[in-house]
Amino acid sequence: MHIHLLQLGRIPYSEGIRVMNEVVAARKAQRIGDTLLMMEHPPVLTLGRNATRANILASDEALAQRGVEIHEINRGGDVTYHGPGQLVGYPIFDLRGDLPGKKGPHLGPVDFVRMMEEALILTCKDFGVPAQRICKLTGVWTYAGGSIHEKKIAAIGVHVSQAVTSHGFALNVTTDLRDFDWIVPCGITDKGVTSLELESPQEPGPTIEQAANHASANFGRVFQRQMIAADSVEELLSNGVSA
Repeated sequence: MHIHLLQLGRIPYSEGIRVMNEVVAARKAQRIGDTLLMMEHPPVLTLGRNATRANILASDEALAQRGVEIHEINRGGDVTYHGPGQLVGYPIFDLRGDLPGKKGPHLGPVDFVRMMEEALILTCKDFGVPAQRICKLTGVWTYAGGSIHEKKIAAIGVHVSQAVTSHGFALNVTTDLRDFDWIVPCGITDKGVTSLELESPQEPGPTIEQAANHASANFGRVFQRQMIAADSVEELLSNGVSA
């Protein structure tokens, strides 16, 4: 049992979604097994199904001047920012498969999200950053201490169709956090955002390549699968017939 892994580097958001949709179609057709796509995007804002445009604070003109696109998409959640230094992961999994913790005909979407959170919590731990879940606030958060509030280090939003998942997570690694001033991240007004770079005691700080390698290993650990890397979308779709 394994998970296909495809790391795409920095690509436009529209290209990432195109690849994701192609892989989702192949997974629904049972032409490939479960797959984890990893990538990085130029600055872009995405609006989930529950999003309100009021949570975009910057004007359309200001965003256009910076070359920031806005995309309305079908994942859960509110408004999210993607940009350089942020690791974006799209796990394309069939929840009817042989997955840890499955109690019925399929793994529940909430259980799937909790497993994603666990993989990212372990990834933060790998870089010396204690991280946690917060009840009713999907994602991964740093610990609070004294007068310091928890800060979001990873956002999660998924979509499920025909039991196959799409979209996924965004882990801030070396992200320029000033870009989050353009939005109310995930519609949450009383908590800030942070990154592995800011929180990790390691010197030098983690790179996005290191974070991607640790995150993929931790997905394999949490989902109890071996990670098998592909070099291209074409290789993945031609050789990924087994689960």
